[in-house]
Amino acid sequence: MPSEKLRWETLQALKNSSKANISYDPYWSERGEDILAGCKEALSLSSHSGVILQRLNSSPLQKSCFMGSSSGESSPGLSEEVSASVSSAGSISDINAKHTSLFAARPSRTESEKALSDEAMDDDPEADISQVSSPASLPAISLLSPKAMETAGLIIKFEEGKREKAKMALKLRQEMQEKLVAEVASSESEQLKRFEEFMELKQRQEYQTMRDMMDRETKESIGRQEKLKEEQRHRMKILNLRLREAEQQRVREAELERQRQAEGRERLRNLNTIQEEILQLNQLLDLSSQTKADLPAASLSSLSTRGNQLCSQVSEVVRKTAEGEFPSMDDMTAAERALHEMRALIRLMQEEVAKTQEKKKKEQEQEEEHRKQVELQAQQEAQKKAAQSAIEKAKRKGLQNSAEDSTLKWYKELQESAAQCAQSIEQLSTTKDAQIKKLKLELQKAATIPVSQISSNSGSQLREIFDKIDKLLSGKAVVSGGRSVSTSHHPQGLDFVSYKLAEKFVKQGEEEVASHHEAAFPIAVVASGIWELHPRVGEFILAHLHTKCPYAVPHYPPMKEGTTVEDYQRILGYRVHDSGVEGQDSFLKRMSGMIRLYAAIIQLRWPYGSKQGSAPHGLNHGWRWLAQMLNMEPLADITATLLFDFLEVCGHALMRQYQVQFWKLILLLKDEYFQRIEAVTTTGQMGSVIRLKQFLETSLRNRQINPPKGQLSSGFWRT
Repeated sequence: MPSEKLRWETLQALKNSSKANISYDPYWSERGEDILAGCKEALSLSSHSGVILQRLNSSPLQKSCFMGSSSGESSPGLSEEVSASVSSAGSISDINAKHTSLFAARPSRTESEKALSDEAMDDDPEADISQVSSPASLPAISLLSPKAMETAGLIIKFEEGKREKAKMALKLRQEMQEKLVAEVASSESEQLKRFEEFMELKQRQEYQTMRDMMDRETKESIGRQEKLKEEQRHRMKILNLRLREAEQQRVREAELERQRQAEGRERLRNLNTIQEEILQLNQLLDLSSQTKADLPAASLSSLSTRGNQLCSQVSEVVRKTAEGEFPSMDDMTAAERALHEMRALIRLMQEEVAKTQEKKKKEQEQEEEHRKQVELQAQQEAQKKAAQSAIEKAKRKGLQNSAEDSTLKWYKELQESAAQCAQSIEQLSTTKDAQIKKLKLELQKAATIPVSQISSNSGSQLREIFDKIDKLLSGKAVVSGGRSVSTSHHPQGLDFVSYKLAEKFVKQGEEEVASHHEAAFPIAVVASGIWELHPRVGEFILAHLHTKCPYAVPHYPPMKEGTTVEDYQRILGYRVHDSGVEGQDSFLKRMSGMIRLYAAIIQLRWPYGSKQGSAPHGLNHGWRWLAQMLNMEPLADITATLLFDFLEVCGHALMRQYQVQFWKLILLLKDEYFQRIEAVTTTGQMGSVIRLKQFLETSLRNRQINPPKGQLSSGFWRT
């Protein structure tokens, strides 16, 4: 049918129109566009469709034609189809109105035709413009069938539903996308916060690590500084110590040098004194003509030759000192040995002169007696008076050179007793048996160690020492060195202990008392107590004392023929070593110590002794010793030293015992004997003479001799 054909042509025209094509782009979401971005252009029917629809609604012819076009359909059905078509057309117009206002009012017929012809020319250039432009020539159109219209409506509804669903899906997707974006943004924000926190933590850790490292380096630096400071202090301390030691060493060396210089000057003074004395003694060998006549020429020549040799020896030593050096100890020993030998020569000469004079005197007496026999009895009385005067003159002129016969006999008996004891214990001393050697050593320690421990610290300690020695001498067992020992373990045990004990007492006087004068009293009181209980020990004490100090007898042993100078010096009490004879100062010091011990022994008695009566060796022996000393020719240095030491220790006790007789003896010593001492004393030996003179003058002026220092008081024994 023409209308149906026109309808399909219209639809075909719509289909072919570019405005009727709805494009769908599946990638709209990726580009972020709206789903209808490609369809934003408003959908509209062409001008021909509007003309056709207008004609259908207004033309009765079209209505009749529309109604008659469908065979077998009733008018109501036709009206429904028309209404459906109209509604469908209206729906399309509504759709077009939603997007854009396609046409607000109906144009005039001329404008509609013009627009229709223009649009037809634009859409389909190939269409027949003559058919469209001329409305009279257009055929009548008919609407779609109801089924087609329904299908078209369903299509439109489906498209609208799909569009709504698309909008809803798009909205949901947008919401989901926004939610996802918000979640992603939130997650990214949290992650950013965590990352910032992590970076802040890392920064803090790095800062803390750096700070710890700086602190550690600071501490290490401080530690190194402290270590360096400590090392510096240590080095400074060591340096100061070294400086101090160097300074002390320098001071010590300077002190030693000063001491050496002082000792050298002292030795030089002593050497000059010795040289002066030797030269003076050598002058004595150059005798006067009268003396020369008394001596044999050979003897005089030998003495003079030896004296010159001794002077040459001393001069050789002095010549060394003239070169700016101080004399050494060997030089002093050689000089002192020469001095002692010169003194011995002088004594020999004096003895020979005395013997010659005595011989001549005897000859003269014999001649005088012979003349007396031939003279008249008248002359006998004159001869008797002359003899008496000669005897008195001899008594005034000369003193003894040796001790009395009784004293010498007593001295020899003591020496023989000591020699016998020494011989009896020789087996014990020289044994090769290990057990006996050990016993001998233990007995010697038990005897000598207690004596070494004697001091004036306390009376109780002194009494313990005395009891220990008494027990040992009594044959009882004593503990020594942690072991028990007794003299009964060997037949010669008692003699050995007595001999060694006496020797130790004398040695203490020789060494301890010589250095500390006050030590004489505690040693002497123990020795006196042992002497009282064991007299044999006292005899050995005297024998050892007389051997080491013959002046304690008193006895001046003469030099026998065949005796060497060294042996004679040993007899006189000097210590003779391989290097030579000991010095005079050391000799006098030892003699002084032994005389002081002897002077203390004769006046002391053990306070706890049970025996009654006088002491075994009391003050009467001191009086005898002092009287015999004043009856013997004085010796230079020795006599003045020993008299002073003896009187200082024992003078107070002798004064109280003998009173007036003692003062007579002191007065004789001061007025007569002291001049003889000064006569034999040289300039370098005046020290002991001056001390003795001052002591005598003070004692006679005060009529009193003070008690000796160090004497044990009654309160001492209570300590």
